[in-house]
Amino acid sequence: MEHRVVGPGPYRATRLWNETVELFRARMPLRRHRCRFKSYEHCFTASEAVDWLHELLRNSQNFGPEVTRKQTVQLLGKFLKNHVIEDIKGKWGQEDFEDNRHLYRFPPSSPLKPYPKKPLYQRDVIKFPEWNDPPPGTSQENIPVRPIVMNSEMWFKRHSIAIGEVPACRLVHRRQLTEANVEEIWKSTTLSYLQKILGLDSLEEVLNTKLVSSKFIIHNVYSVSKQGVVILDDKSKELPHWVLSAMKCLANWPNCTDWKQPMYLGFEKDVFKTIADYYGHLKEPLLTFHLFDAFVSVLGLLPKEKTAIEAFQLCCLLLPPENRRKLQLLMRMMARICLNKEMPPLSDGFGTRTLMVQTFSRCILCSKDEVDLDELLAARLVTFLMDNYQEILKVPLALQTSIEERVAHLRRVQFQKSYPEVYQERFPTPESEALLFPEKPKAKPQLFMWALRKPFQPFQRTRSFRM
Repeated sequence: MEHRVVGPGPYRATRLWNETVELFRARMPLRRHRCRFKSYEHCFTASEAVDWLHELLRNSQNFGPEVTRKQTVQLLGKFLKNHVIEDIKGKWGQEDFEDNRHLYRFPPSSPLKPYPKKPLYQRDVIKFPEWNDPPPGTSQENIPVRPIVMNSEMWFKRHSIAIGEVPACRLVHRRQLTEANVEEIWKSTTLSYLQKILGLDSLEEVLNTKLVSSKFIIHNVYSVSKQGVVILDDKSKELPHWVLSAMKCLANWPNCTDWKQPMYLGFEKDVFKTIADYYGHLKEPLLTFHLFDAFVSVLGLLPKEKTAIEAFQLCCLLLPPENRRKLQLLMRMMARICLNKEMPPLSDGFGTRTLMVQTFSRCILCSKDEVDLDELLAARLVTFLMDNYQEILKVPLALQTSIEERVAHLRRVQFQKSYPEVYQERFPTPESEALLFPEKPKAKPQLFMWALRKPFQPFQRTRSFRM
C-alpha cells in the first residue's frame, strides 16, 4: 500500500489524482455488509474508507504525515461527487460524504482525469534578448526609400554592386540598453533558471510565461527592507492596519504593545480568528491561480530539500509584490507562534502547528478546479514553507549576480560601440597595457653562503681514536 513518488513536471496534480484513485480502487478492502435486514456484497462503510485512505496518504511521500482525517473526508467527498465511488443504491454527485457507517461501493468504471494534449516544444525555448537584434518595426523592408531618378552614374553604381565590385551599404542600428531590455533579461534569466531546476523541456507546460511580469521580479529583488520584506509603492495594497497590528500581537506574544485595551481570557483566540477571517476572504490565494501548477510541480522536489528551496525562491519572485509581502508577514507570524512556548493553545482540538497549516493552507495555495488534491498539496507546501520560510523568501544571490554581470557587460559593449576612442582610453587592451607597462626583468635568486657548503657529514672514526 504505497504511493509511487510523483516528481516535478507538467500536470502533476492530475497525475497524483489519477494514481490515488487507482490505488484506492485496487486495494481498498471490500466485504459483505448488512443494512436494514439486507445484505450487500463487495462494499465498504464510509469510516472504513476514511481509515484506509488516511493511512495511505500519511505514508505517502507525496503528501506526508501532516494529512488529517478531516482532509481525507474532504477528498472522499470529491471522489463521491466525481463518481469515483457511489453509495450502495447507486447515488452520487450531490450526496454529502460523512464519516459514518453509510455503505459505499465502486462503480463499474471509474473516471480518471484526462491529460491535456501537450503542444510540441523544443528545448531552450526561452529567448534571451540579443544585442544585434534590431528594434521592432525597423527591418530593412520597412525603411522608407525615396524614388531615384536613374542616370548613367547611378546605373554604373548599381551595376558595380550587382557584380560585386562595390559592397552594398546596409543600415546599421546603434542599439542602446533600455529599461525594457533590462526587464526582459531579468524575466528570461529567471525563467531559464527555473526551467533548468525543474528539468522541463518548456515552462509553458506548467505556467503561461506571457503572464509573468518582469516588473514584479525586479521589484521583489530590489524594493525590500532590512528584514528582507517587500516594500510596496502603492500603500493602498498594504495590509489593513488592524490586521497588521493583530499579527504583530500574536507574533510577539505576550509582549504585544500595539493593543492598549485590557486582555481577557481567550483574547489570543479572538485575535487569531480576526487574522484567519481576513486571509480566508481573499479573492485569490497568495500564490495565485496562475502559478498553481508551477508550485505543485516544485513539490515533487521536496526529497531534495536544497533543490526544492532554490525552485521555491524563483517561483516566489514571480508573485505580485503585494502577495509576496502578505506571504512574508504571514509565514513569519506562523513560525513565531509555533515556536512560542508561552502562547496558550489557540484551539481545543488541534495542536498549534496543525492549526496553522489547516487555517492558512487554502488561502496560500488552491486551484480553480474542484476536482483536485489542492487541500493535501497545500498542507504539504505550507508545512515546508514554515520550516524554510527564511531561505525561500529571500532573494537568490546567484541569480541576482548573474543578471547584474550580464547587464554590466552589455552596457560596456554599448559604450565601446558608441565611443570606441574613449573606451580604448578608459579600458585599454592587453596589447596597449603591455606597451605602457613593460614587464620588468625578474630578479635572480640570491645565493647564500650556506648553500655552497657541503651537507652535514656524519662523524667518522679514525685510527687515533681507537684504544
